[in-house]
Amino acid sequence: MTDSWVALEQGADPVARVRELRRAHETFTQAGTVPRPVRSVVADSWRRSARAGVGPDGTASVELTDADLGSYRAEHPLARAMPLVRELLGSFAADGEHLLAVCDAQGRLLWVEGHPVTRRRADDMNFVPGARWAESAVGTNAPGTAVAVDRPVQVFAAEHFIRRVQPWTCAAAPVHDPRTGRVLGAVDITGGDRLAHPHSLGFVQAVARAAESQLALLAPPGAAADALELTALGRDEAQLLVGGRKIRLSRRHSEILVLLAHHPEGLTGDELLCALYEDESVTPVTLRAELTRLRRLLGPGLLGSRPYRLTVAVESDVAVVERRLETGSVTAAAAAYEGPLLPGSQAPAVARLRHRLADGLRTALVTRRDPDLLADWAHAPWGEDDLDVWRALAAVRPTPAVRARLNELEAELAAPPGWGRLLRP
Repeated sequence: MTDSWVALEQGADPVARVRELRRAHETFTQAGTVPRPVRSVVADSWRRSARAGVGPDGTASVELTDADLGSYRAEHPLARAMPLVRELLGSFAADGEHLLAVCDAQGRLLWVEGHPVTRRRADDMNFVPGARWAESAVGTNAPGTAVAVDRPVQVFAAEHFIRRVQPWTCAAAPVHDPRTGRVLGAVDITGGDRLAHPHSLGFVQAVARAAESQLALLAPPGAAADALELTALGRDEAQLLVGGRKIRLSRRHSEILVLLAHHPEGLTGDELLCALYEDESVTPVTLRAELTRLRRLLGPGLLGSRPYRLTVAVESDVAVVERRLETGSVTAAAAAYEGPLLPGSQAPAVARLRHRLADGLRTALVTRRDPDLLADWAHAPWGEDDLDVWRALAAVRPTPAVRARLNELEAELAAPPGWGRLLRP
């Protein structure tokens, strides 16, 4: 096979391959080993699915319905690309008795359209708008795996981790924000074995690229032409979009812009000094030098003084999460949360903001008790030791893997100080 991302090599017998894959799937679910002819991309996905506690007899859960689905879908960036996606993929899906689907970056289906008979069949496995098809929720599948690995991918028949999905074949490609490069979601085509062809994978990839080009041409609704966009979640060095330029900021400049974005009224030199430095021996001269370099980087007129402030509107991913939490949109807030704010920063005010944002979201998740949202947090690097979240997850999804991890965390909590070091050779 020349391309591991394509399900079947030219000339392969799909019926024979299905039999081989079913035997391989049974071997994996019983013994944990992956025999041939399972592709490496699928084998890796099966392993991730098992680590996430997905069972082969599970099913997708519907997470968003009615008004919640409508409002979330309306504000999602991919909504602006849907007319083009329908134009390119809609007739192909209808004529071939396939389904066109678009998911968000968390594998949540936002749109599922296509042949009515095929849609009714897909309803039986909850392949419907609002359902959670993340790899961590339902195992290997094209839209969920595409956003998990950020690559176009086909999933053929028994390559799907959940058995009830194994009669289907799908191909999906991720769609990225043309400004920031982050994954917004994926475009998917789902149907029968005829989709196990290189052309279907190339087709959805072309549609995804066309959607990205369309988004690049459309200005964000309601955004000022000179507004700044700041991305600081899940990264030590923030990225700033200004005047069409992407600027990767130093750690100190990242901290300064995060704080100024959070305080549009501005901060005095003394306030900014206290917010940035734990060491009281740092002088105002040091801060002024940093601000001079930042002003030169941003360009003229963007950084004011007395007090220090940004002179144009700034939208940050931190503010997006905060707004969604304030309105009770927990699912949307979790979707926008890419990780802790500047996790390596030791600036006192940044650390307080980082902890407040994370604590607010995790408290909302524990209160919401949605097993998929809790699992996403628990399996993320920042949540793998979060005892409260693992306890909440065990209460709503008590799988052996979840219980085992919870027992480990509780044992560590109960152990006397230094116990771990004594056990090491």
